[in-house]
Amino acid sequence: MTAIQENLAHVVDDHADHHHEHPSWLAHHFDDAEQQYDSGKLGMWLFLVTEVLFFSGMFCAYALYRNRNPEVFEFCSSFLNEKLGAINTGVLLFSSLTMAWAVRAAQLRQHQLLVGMLGATLGCAAIFLGVKAVEYSHKMEIGLLPGKLYVAQLDGAHGPHKGYLEFICTVPAIVTALCAFYAIYAFATKSLFHQRVAGPMLVAGLCFFGGVGLGQYLEAQEEASKGHGGHAAGHEHHAMVDGHVDHGSHEHAAAPESVHAAETKTAAEIAASAATAMGGTPNVYVSPTELKTPNADVNQRSMAGLFFSIYYCMTGVHAIHIIGGMIVITWLIVKAAREEFHEQYFGPVDNVGLYWHLVDFIWIYLFPLLYLIT
Repeated sequence: MTAIQENLAHVVDDHADHHHEHPSWLAHHFDDAEQQYDSGKLGMWLFLVTEVLFFSGMFCAYALYRNRNPEVFEFCSSFLNEKLGAINTGVLLFSSLTMAWAVRAAQLRQHQLLVGMLGATLGCAAIFLGVKAVEYSHKMEIGLLPGKLYVAQLDGAHGPHKGYLEFICTVPAIVTALCAFYAIYAFATKSLFHQRVAGPMLVAGLCFFGGVGLGQYLEAQEEASKGHGGHAAGHEHHAMVDGHVDHGSHEHAAAPESVHAAETKTAAEIAASAATAMGGTPNVYVSPTELKTPNADVNQRSMAGLFFSIYYCMTGVHAIHIIGGMIVITWLIVKAAREEFHEQYFGPVDNVGLYWHLVDFIWIYLFPLLYLIT
């Protein structure tokens, strides 16, 4: 054997020994677990920086347009349900806790707890989407749409179509049904692995419809409270008319037909008259508390449609990130069910946790900007 052949044989033997010592969870291009973890963490932080820059553009657009049209944003934000936004904020904050707990469970080899915490995070995300589905469908039904699709909100106005909620819930219903069949298969075959995967997925599907039910209940309460407020305002209006008649009986005798016409006007006609008197257009709804607003055109398509364009863009992109996070968390549940994570290999759980915390952090900014600031 020549010296070259001996060197080649030595290199092959070293490579074989190195490959033999390489664990399955360690990628071949990394020397050790620490290098793999640090590289993954650096890549995730770079990705999160691009996400921050991406959302920053939308936040800047919101700030600029709000500065130019403050009365439009004040008017349109009154159609957003603060209770639904607050519920979703609390759900996401709790999901951050469960995600951080999942990272700790992965480090301690607590596999069942890890699956449970990932499942809880997945369920919280599903509740968030369920509540958001109710919120979107309600706005679409009354014509609160982006851009030129916006419908001016006359008293009692509604959008041209119904059934948006049923359409939005179609895909989640199919996914939940598939998860139910998968759970039946898992328990029928008595496979512990499939049971660990199917359980959290089925619970997440049911949590979505739990969020839908919660959202419908809160929306119904909001509609009921607004209805009572409008009824009280109507009584106040009639009381003012009656008071005017009592104090000015001679005017009533002089022009009984005009007073009767004033009493029989609908709320929409009163709003149209008020808007026209302010220099606006008849299709603008102006509530009694907004009669002194300098700009009466806040309810027109060119103005209010701009707000809802920004609203759907920001919250919609955030919802897409929620769905993406749910897909990745499902992948983690599969790996956790196989008991692949331990104190040397928990980087995927930690990196997904960082992404999930950013998604929650962005919503913490979206909620007050869109729902609370008036």
